[in-house]
Amino acid sequence: MYQINDNYQKLPGSYLFSDIAKKVKAFSDANPDAKIIRLGIGDVTQPLVPAIIDALHGAVDEMAKAETFHGYAPDLGYEFLRNAIAENDYKARGCDIAADEIFVSDGAKSDSGNIQEIFSLDNRIAVCDPVYPVYVDSNVMAGRCGTYDAASQMWSNVIYMPCTRENNFVPEFPKETPDMIYLCLPNNPTGTTITKAQLQEWVDYANKVGAVIIYDGAYEAYISEDDVAHSIYECEGAKTCAIELKSFSKNAGFTGVRLGYTVVPKELKCGNVSLHDMWARRHGTKFNGAPYIVQRAGEAVYSAAGKAQLKDQVGYYMKNAKTIKEGLKDAGYEVYGGVNAPYIWLKTPEKMTSWDFFDYLLEKANVVGTPGCGFGPSGEGYFRLTAFGSYENTVAALERIKAL
Repeated sequence: MYQINDNYQKLPGSYLFSDIAKKVKAFSDANPDAKIIRLGIGDVTQPLVPAIIDALHGAVDEMAKAETFHGYAPDLGYEFLRNAIAENDYKARGCDIAADEIFVSDGAKSDSGNIQEIFSLDNRIAVCDPVYPVYVDSNVMAGRCGTYDAASQMWSNVIYMPCTRENNFVPEFPKETPDMIYLCLPNNPTGTTITKAQLQEWVDYANKVGAVIIYDGAYEAYISEDDVAHSIYECEGAKTCAIELKSFSKNAGFTGVRLGYTVVPKELKCGNVSLHDMWARRHGTKFNGAPYIVQRAGEAVYSAAGKAQLKDQVGYYMKNAKTIKEGLKDAGYEVYGGVNAPYIWLKTPEKMTSWDFFDYLLEKANVVGTPGCGFGPSGEGYFRLTAFGSYENTVAALERIKAL
Protein backbone atom coordinates (compact mmCIF):
# COMPACT_ATOMS: atom_id res chain seq x y z
CA MET A 1 0.00 0.00 0.00
CA TYR A 2 1.18 3.56 -0.69
CA GLN A 3 2.55 5.64 2.16
CA ILE A 4 2.29 9.32 2.92
CA ASN A 5 4.84 11.96 3.84
CA ASP A 6 4.79 11.69 7.64
CA ASN A 7 6.26 15.16 7.98
CA TYR A 8 2.85 16.63 7.19
CA GLN A 9 1.45 14.70 10.14
CA LYS A 10 3.86 16.53 12.42
CA LEU A 11 2.24 19.90 11.75
CA PRO A 12 0.05 21.22 14.58
CA GLY A 13 -3.61 20.47 14.06
CA SER A 14 -4.61 24.10 13.62
CA TYR A 15 -3.55 26.83 11.21
CA LEU A 16 -3.77 30.47 12.27
CA PHE A 17 -5.76 31.97 9.41
CA SER A 18 -8.07 28.96 9.09
CA ASP A 19 -8.86 29.21 12.78
CA ILE A 20 -9.63 32.92 12.39
CA ALA A 21 -11.95 32.24 9.45
CA LYS A 22 -13.83 29.56 11.40
CA LYS A 23 -14.31 31.82 14.41
CA VAL A 24 -15.50 34.73 12.28
CA LYS A 25 -17.93 32.50 10.37
CA ALA A 26 -19.38 31.07 13.58
CA PHE A 27 -19.85 34.57 14.99
CA SER A 28 -21.42 35.82 11.73
CA ASP A 29 -23.84 32.89 11.62
CA ALA A 30 -24.89 33.58 15.19
CA ASN A 31 -25.05 37.36 14.68
CA PRO A 32 -26.21 37.96 11.09
CA ASP A 33 -26.80 41.68 11.67
CA ALA A 34 -23.30 42.36 12.97
CA LYS A 35 -21.24 44.64 10.74
CA ILE A 36 -17.83 43.05 10.99
CA ILE A 37 -14.73 45.05 10.04
CA ARG A 38 -11.82 42.83 9.01
CA LEU A 39 -8.35 44.08 9.86
CA GLY A 40 -6.82 40.63 10.18
CA ILE A 41 -5.47 39.13 6.97
CA GLY A 42 -3.06 41.37 5.06
CA ASP A 43 -5.13 41.56 1.88
CA VAL A 44 -5.34 44.84 -0.01
CA THR A 45 -8.71 46.49 -0.58
CA GLN A 46 -8.01 49.28 -3.07
CA PRO A 47 -8.57 48.43 -6.78
CA LEU A 48 -5.74 48.00 -9.27
CA VAL A 49 -4.49 51.39 -10.43
CA PRO A 50 -5.33 52.63 -13.97
CA ALA A 51 -1.83 52.07 -15.40
CA ILE A 52 -2.02 48.40 -14.46
CA ILE A 53 -5.59 48.01 -15.76
CA ASP A 54 -4.54 49.54 -19.08
CA ALA A 55 -1.62 47.12 -19.33
CA LEU A 56 -3.89 44.16 -18.62
CA HIS A 57 -6.35 45.25 -21.31
CA GLY A 58 -3.54 45.76 -23.80
CA ALA A 59 -2.09 42.32 -23.08
CA VAL A 60 -5.50 40.66 -23.42
CA ASP A 61 -5.93 42.35 -26.82
CA GLU A 62 -2.57 40.91 -27.87
CA MET A 63 -3.65 37.44 -26.79
CA ALA A 64 -6.70 37.71 -29.03
CA LYS A 65 -4.53 37.74 -32.16
CA ALA A 66 -2.72 34.73 -33.57
CA GLU A 67 0.41 36.72 -34.42
CA THR A 68 0.78 38.12 -30.89
CA PHE A 69 -0.57 35.20 -28.84
CA HIS A 70 1.67 33.96 -26.00
CA GLY A 71 1.77 30.45 -24.53
CA TYR A 72 4.15 29.25 -21.85
CA ALA A 73 6.34 31.99 -20.43
CA PRO A 74 10.14 31.68 -20.47
CA ASP A 75 11.53 29.89 -17.41
CA LEU A 76 12.92 33.00 -15.76
CA GLY A 77 10.05 35.23 -16.85
CA TYR A 78 9.72 37.59 -19.81
CA GLU A 79 12.77 39.70 -20.48
CA PHE A 80 10.76 42.95 -20.51
CA LEU A 81 9.71 42.40 -16.89
CA ARG A 82 13.06 41.15 -15.62
CA ASN A 83 14.80 44.14 -17.22
CA ALA A 84 12.31 46.52 -15.60
CA ILE A 85 12.89 44.88 -12.20
CA ALA A 86 16.67 44.97 -12.58
CA GLU A 87 16.68 48.64 -13.56
CA ASN A 88 14.17 49.95 -11.03
CA ASP A 89 14.49 47.72 -7.98
CA TYR A 90 18.24 47.20 -8.13
CA LYS A 91 20.38 49.36 -10.43
CA ALA A 92 18.50 52.49 -9.36
CA ARG A 93 19.53 51.65 -5.78
CA GLY A 94 23.15 50.89 -6.62
CA CYS A 95 22.70 47.10 -6.57
CA ASP A 96 24.50 45.04 -9.20
CA ILE A 97 21.76 42.51 -9.97
CA ALA A 98 21.44 41.25 -13.56
CA ALA A 99 18.16 40.39 -15.26
CA ASP A 100 19.13 36.72 -15.53
CA GLU A 101 19.51 36.52 -11.73
CA ILE A 102 15.78 37.32 -11.38
CA PHE A 103 13.22 34.49 -11.42
CA VAL A 104 9.62 35.63 -11.95
CA SER A 105 6.97 33.60 -10.12
CA ASP A 106 3.35 33.73 -9.00
CA GLY A 107 4.19 35.26 -5.64
CA ALA A 108 6.61 35.43 -2.73
CA LYS A 109 4.55 33.01 -0.60
CA SER A 110 5.16 30.20 -3.07
CA ASP A 111 8.85 31.02 -3.36
CA SER A 112 9.34 31.29 0.41
CA GLY A 113 7.84 27.82 0.77
CA ASN A 114 9.71 26.31 -2.16
CA ILE A 115 13.20 27.78 -1.79
CA GLN A 116 14.05 25.37 1.01
CA GLU A 117 13.96 22.49 -1.49
CA ILE A 118 17.45 23.24 -2.77
CA PHE A 119 19.00 22.84 0.71
CA SER A 120 19.98 19.70 2.59
CA LEU A 121 17.66 18.38 5.29
CA ASP A 122 20.64 18.48 7.66
CA ASN A 123 20.60 22.29 7.61
CA ARG A 124 19.29 24.10 10.67
CA ILE A 125 17.08 27.11 10.15
CA ALA A 126 16.94 30.25 12.28
CA VAL A 127 13.76 32.33 12.34
CA CYS A 128 12.63 35.51 14.03
CA ASP A 129 10.02 34.90 16.71
CA PRO A 130 7.29 35.96 16.02
CA VAL A 131 7.53 34.75 12.44
CA TYR A 132 5.50 34.44 9.23
CA PRO A 133 4.26 30.80 9.63
CA VAL A 134 5.11 29.69 6.07
CA TYR A 135 8.85 29.75 6.77
CA VAL A 136 8.62 27.17 9.53
CA ASP A 137 5.74 25.09 8.16
CA SER A 138 7.38 24.55 4.76
CA ASN A 139 10.55 23.33 6.50
CA VAL A 140 8.45 21.03 8.69
CA MET A 141 6.90 19.55 5.55
CA ALA A 142 10.40 18.90 4.24
CA GLY A 143 11.43 17.12 7.44
CA ARG A 144 13.96 19.64 8.70
CA CYS A 145 12.46 20.84 12.00
CA GLY A 146 12.51 17.86 14.36
CA THR A 147 9.68 17.40 16.85
CA TYR A 148 7.07 19.88 18.07
CA ASP A 149 6.52 20.74 21.72
CA ALA A 150 2.97 22.00 22.15
CA ALA A 151 3.68 23.60 25.52
CA SER A 152 6.47 25.84 24.23
CA GLN A 153 5.13 26.00 20.65
CA MET A 154 8.67 25.30 19.43
CA TRP A 155 10.32 22.81 17.10
CA SER A 156 13.35 20.97 18.46
CA ASN A 157 15.59 21.63 15.44
CA VAL A 158 14.63 25.27 14.82
CA ILE A 159 16.71 28.13 16.18
CA TYR A 160 14.36 30.85 17.43
CA MET A 161 15.50 34.47 17.59
CA PRO A 162 13.09 36.21 20.00
CA CYS A 163 11.95 39.66 18.89
CA THR A 164 10.38 41.35 21.89
CA ARG A 165 9.91 44.84 23.23
CA GLU A 166 13.09 44.30 25.29
CA ASN A 167 15.16 44.26 22.08
CA ASN A 168 12.83 46.56 20.11
CA PHE A 169 11.58 43.55 18.11
CA VAL A 170 14.95 43.35 16.33
CA PRO A 171 16.55 39.90 15.98
CA GLU A 172 19.91 39.25 17.61
CA PHE A 173 22.58 36.83 16.43
CA PRO A 174 21.68 33.36 17.72
CA LYS A 175 23.89 31.51 20.20
CA GLU A 176 23.76 28.41 17.99
CA THR A 177 25.12 28.68 14.46
CA PRO A 178 22.38 28.32 11.80
CA ASP A 179 22.76 27.22 8.20
CA MET A 180 19.72 29.12 6.88
CA ILE A 181 18.49 32.43 8.31
CA TYR A 182 15.02 33.77 7.50
CA LEU A 183 14.66 37.55 7.72
CA CYS A 184 11.50 39.46 6.82
CA LEU A 185 12.11 43.21 6.78
CA PRO A 186 10.06 45.32 7.20
CA ASN A 187 8.68 42.63 9.44
CA ASN A 188 5.44 40.73 9.34
CA PRO A 189 3.88 40.70 11.92
CA THR A 190 5.59 43.29 14.15
CA GLY A 191 5.93 46.04 11.52
CA THR A 192 9.44 46.87 12.72
CA THR A 193 12.63 47.02 10.67
CA ILE A 194 16.35 47.61 11.01
CA THR A 195 18.81 50.15 9.66
CA LYS A 196 21.06 49.46 6.70
CA ALA A 197 24.01 49.32 9.09
CA GLN A 198 22.27 46.65 11.18
CA LEU A 199 21.44 44.67 8.03
CA GLN A 200 25.10 44.87 6.98
CA GLU A 201 25.98 43.17 10.28
CA TRP A 202 23.71 40.25 9.35
CA VAL A 203 25.35 39.96 5.93
CA ASP A 204 28.79 39.98 7.54
CA TYR A 205 27.65 37.38 10.07
CA ALA A 206 26.22 35.07 7.39
CA ASN A 207 29.39 35.24 5.32
CA LYS A 208 31.50 34.59 8.43
CA VAL A 209 29.62 31.48 9.61
CA GLY A 210 28.79 30.14 6.14
CA ALA A 211 25.02 30.62 6.37
CA VAL A 212 22.56 31.69 3.69
CA ILE A 213 19.99 34.42 4.36
CA ILE A 214 16.49 34.00 2.92
CA TYR A 215 15.45 37.65 2.80
CA ASP A 216 11.75 38.44 2.41
CA GLY A 217 11.31 42.02 1.19
CA ALA A 218 7.58 41.84 0.50
CA TYR A 219 6.92 45.16 2.28
CA GLU A 220 9.82 47.28 1.03
CA ALA A 221 7.46 49.70 -0.79
CA TYR A 222 6.27 50.90 2.64
CA ILE A 223 9.70 52.00 3.84
CA SER A 224 9.70 55.72 4.63
CA GLU A 225 12.97 56.17 6.54
CA ASP A 226 16.18 56.92 4.63
CA ASP A 227 18.49 54.65 6.64
CA VAL A 228 16.46 51.50 5.92
CA ALA A 229 17.55 49.31 2.99
CA HIS A 230 15.02 48.41 0.31
CA SER A 231 17.09 45.40 -0.72
CA ILE A 232 19.64 43.26 1.08
CA TYR A 233 21.89 43.72 -1.96
CA GLU A 234 22.48 47.30 -0.85
CA CYS A 235 24.83 45.67 1.67
CA GLU A 236 28.38 44.77 0.70
CA GLY A 237 28.90 41.02 0.35
CA ALA A 238 25.20 40.11 0.17
CA LYS A 239 25.52 38.44 -3.23
CA THR A 240 27.60 35.66 -1.69
CA CYS A 241 25.17 34.87 1.14
CA ALA A 242 21.62 36.02 0.35
CA ILE A 243 18.53 35.08 -1.64
CA GLU A 244 15.88 37.78 -1.89
CA LEU A 245 12.13 37.28 -2.26
CA LYS A 246 9.91 40.09 -3.56
CA SER A 247 6.17 40.39 -4.13
CA PHE A 248 3.84 42.56 -6.18
CA SER A 249 0.97 41.81 -3.78
CA LYS A 250 1.40 44.64 -1.32
CA ASN A 251 3.23 47.25 -3.41
CA ALA A 252 0.85 46.99 -6.39
CA GLY A 253 -2.28 45.25 -5.10
CA PHE A 254 -1.62 41.94 -6.89
CA THR A 255 -2.95 39.68 -4.09
CA GLY A 256 -5.56 38.31 -6.49
CA VAL A 257 -3.50 38.75 -9.65
CA ARG A 258 -0.40 36.89 -8.37
CA LEU A 259 3.12 37.95 -9.26
CA GLY A 260 6.47 37.96 -7.50
CA TYR A 261 10.11 37.15 -8.05
CA THR A 262 13.17 35.67 -6.39
CA VAL A 263 16.75 36.84 -6.84
CA VAL A 264 19.49 34.20 -6.67
CA PRO A 265 22.87 35.79 -7.51
CA LYS A 266 25.38 33.84 -9.58
CA GLU A 267 27.99 34.53 -6.91
CA LEU A 268 26.00 32.52 -4.35
CA LYS A 269 27.69 29.12 -4.17
CA CYS A 270 28.05 26.20 -1.79
CA GLY A 271 31.58 25.11 -2.53
CA ASN A 272 31.64 24.80 -6.31
CA VAL A 273 27.87 24.35 -6.62
CA SER A 274 25.88 27.30 -7.95
CA LEU A 275 22.62 27.91 -6.10
CA HIS A 276 21.55 30.04 -9.07
CA ASP A 277 21.80 27.02 -11.37
CA MET A 278 20.03 24.79 -8.85
CA TRP A 279 17.10 27.18 -8.52
CA ALA A 280 16.95 27.60 -12.29
CA ARG A 281 16.59 23.85 -12.67
CA ARG A 282 13.95 23.64 -9.97
CA HIS A 283 12.07 26.65 -11.32
CA GLY A 284 12.04 25.35 -14.88
CA THR A 285 11.01 21.85 -13.79
CA LYS A 286 8.15 22.70 -11.45
CA PHE A 287 6.80 26.04 -12.68
CA ASN A 288 5.32 26.98 -16.06
CA GLY A 289 5.57 30.73 -15.61
CA ALA A 290 3.30 33.59 -14.58
CA PRO A 291 0.78 34.51 -17.31
CA TYR A 292 1.86 36.92 -20.02
CA ILE A 293 -0.92 39.37 -19.21
CA VAL A 294 0.11 39.42 -15.54
CA GLN A 295 3.76 40.01 -16.39
CA ARG A 296 2.75 42.92 -18.65
CA ALA A 297 0.80 44.29 -15.69
CA GLY A 298 3.94 43.90 -13.60
CA GLU A 299 5.91 45.88 -16.17
CA ALA A 300 3.38 48.72 -15.82
CA VAL A 301 4.26 48.96 -12.12
CA TYR A 302 7.56 50.53 -13.22
CA SER A 303 6.07 53.00 -15.71
CA ALA A 304 5.96 56.69 -14.77
CA ALA A 305 2.19 56.55 -14.37
CA GLY A 306 2.35 53.29 -12.43
CA LYS A 307 4.94 54.63 -9.99
CA ALA A 308 2.92 57.78 -9.31
CA GLN A 309 -0.37 55.94 -8.86
CA LEU A 310 1.13 53.28 -6.62
CA LYS A 311 2.90 55.87 -4.48
CA ASP A 312 -0.52 57.35 -3.79
CA GLN A 313 -1.95 53.91 -3.01
CA VAL A 314 0.85 53.05 -0.59
CA GLY A 315 0.32 56.46 1.00
CA TYR A 316 -3.37 55.63 1.44
CA TYR A 317 -2.57 52.49 3.42
CA MET A 318 0.11 54.20 5.47
CA LYS A 319 -2.39 56.91 6.37
CA ASN A 320 -4.52 54.08 7.76
CA ALA A 321 -1.52 52.77 9.69
CA LYS A 322 -0.83 56.17 11.22
CA THR A 323 -4.50 56.59 12.12
CA ILE A 324 -4.60 53.23 13.89
CA LYS A 325 -1.30 53.69 15.69
CA GLU A 326 -1.98 57.22 16.96
CA GLY A 327 -5.58 56.38 17.86
CA LEU A 328 -4.62 53.31 19.88
CA LYS A 329 -1.84 55.20 21.64
CA ASP A 330 -4.31 57.90 22.61
CA ALA A 331 -6.58 55.17 23.96
CA GLY A 332 -3.79 53.90 26.20
CA TYR A 333 -2.57 50.90 24.23
CA GLU A 334 1.10 49.95 23.88
CA VAL A 335 1.65 50.04 20.11
CA TYR A 336 4.49 49.29 17.68
CA GLY A 337 4.99 49.22 13.90
CA GLY A 338 3.02 51.32 11.46
CA VAL A 339 5.95 53.44 10.21
CA ASN A 340 7.80 51.38 7.61
CA ALA A 341 5.15 48.69 7.30
CA PRO A 342 1.35 48.44 7.03
CA TYR A 343 1.02 46.46 10.25
CA ILE A 344 0.29 47.57 13.80
CA TRP A 345 1.57 45.36 16.61
CA LEU A 346 -0.09 46.03 19.94
CA LYS A 347 0.18 44.66 23.46
CA THR A 348 -3.01 43.02 24.59
CA PRO A 349 -4.57 44.84 27.57
CA GLU A 350 -4.93 43.54 31.11
CA LYS A 351 -2.75 40.47 30.48
CA MET A 352 -5.27 39.00 28.05
CA THR A 353 -4.01 36.15 25.89
CA SER A 354 -3.93 36.81 22.17
CA TRP A 355 -6.98 34.64 21.50
CA ASP A 356 -8.89 36.13 24.44
CA PHE A 357 -8.34 39.57 22.96
CA PHE A 358 -9.38 38.29 19.52
CA ASP A 359 -12.68 37.01 20.96
CA TYR A 360 -13.15 40.21 22.95
CA LEU A 361 -12.71 42.46 19.89
CA LEU A 362 -14.90 40.28 17.71
CA GLU A 363 -17.75 40.04 20.21
CA LYS A 364 -17.67 43.55 21.68
CA ALA A 365 -16.50 45.64 18.70
CA ASN A 366 -17.13 43.34 15.72
CA VAL A 367 -13.51 43.91 14.65
CA VAL A 368 -11.24 41.12 13.39
CA GLY A 369 -7.49 41.14 13.93
CA THR A 370 -4.79 38.48 14.19
CA PRO A 371 -3.68 36.86 17.47
CA GLY A 372 0.06 37.27 17.94
CA CYS A 373 0.52 33.75 19.34
CA GLY A 374 -0.20 32.39 15.86
CA PHE A 375 3.16 33.78 14.74
CA GLY A 376 5.19 32.00 17.42
CA PRO A 377 5.70 31.82 21.19
CA SER A 378 7.06 35.37 21.49
CA GLY A 379 3.86 36.63 19.86
CA GLU A 380 1.71 35.64 22.81
CA GLY A 381 0.23 38.67 24.49
CA TYR A 382 0.33 40.70 21.27
CA PHE A 383 -2.08 41.36 18.44
CA ARG A 384 -1.70 42.41 14.80
CA LEU A 385 -3.93 44.85 12.96
CA THR A 386 -3.55 45.54 9.25
CA ALA A 387 -3.78 48.93 7.54
CA PHE A 388 -5.12 47.42 4.30
CA GLY A 389 -8.78 48.18 4.97
CA SER A 390 -10.61 51.19 3.60
CA TYR A 391 -9.98 54.44 5.42
CA GLU A 392 -13.66 54.62 6.44
CA ASN A 393 -13.57 51.13 7.95
CA THR A 394 -10.25 51.85 9.61
CA VAL A 395 -11.65 54.92 11.36
CA ALA A 396 -14.84 53.06 12.30
CA ALA A 397 -12.88 50.12 13.74
CA LEU A 398 -10.69 52.46 15.75
CA GLU A 399 -13.70 54.25 17.20
CA ARG A 400 -15.24 50.93 18.20
CA ILE A 401 -12.04 49.82 19.92
CA LYS A 402 -11.65 53.14 21.74
CA ALA A 403 -15.23 52.85 22.98
CA LEU A 404 -14.60 49.55 24.74
